[in-house]
Amino acid sequence: MEVIITVEELTQAIKNGIRQANREMEEEYANQLALHVLNFFGCSDRIIDNILEPEDRDTFYMLEDAGILTTEREETTLYDGREWRIHYWLFRKKRIEELIEGNEQVESEGKAEDSFYEDLPDEIWKRS
Repeated sequence: MEVIITVEELTQAIKNGIRQANREMEEEYANQLALHVLNFFGCSDRIIDNILEPEDRDTFYMLEDAGILTTEREETTLYDGREWRIHYWLFRKKRIEELIEGNEQVESEGKAEDSFYEDLPDEIWKRS
């Protein structure tokens, strides 16, 4: 059965993927970004790169860095013997699921690091 990615799921995956890259994104912006990306894909798992404008392609590269999208290429021989490459963008559905499920883990990891440093005495930071 085909797994459908909802706007809410992609929004959460984007927020968590960006957070893992030590950056933050507001919920509203992540939601707008999810809607924008899903409008390209529709009900498909992959889209052809040629339909993207440069600004959209930059966004797709950012989502590739976050592990949400990946690329694929296909080569074919034209009737005159030349090679032709077609580039595609694909959802990394398994990674998206991990990012959605990892929501609590990402937040608790950040809190654990903060609390560790908060508990250290001030003397530890002084040089001998």
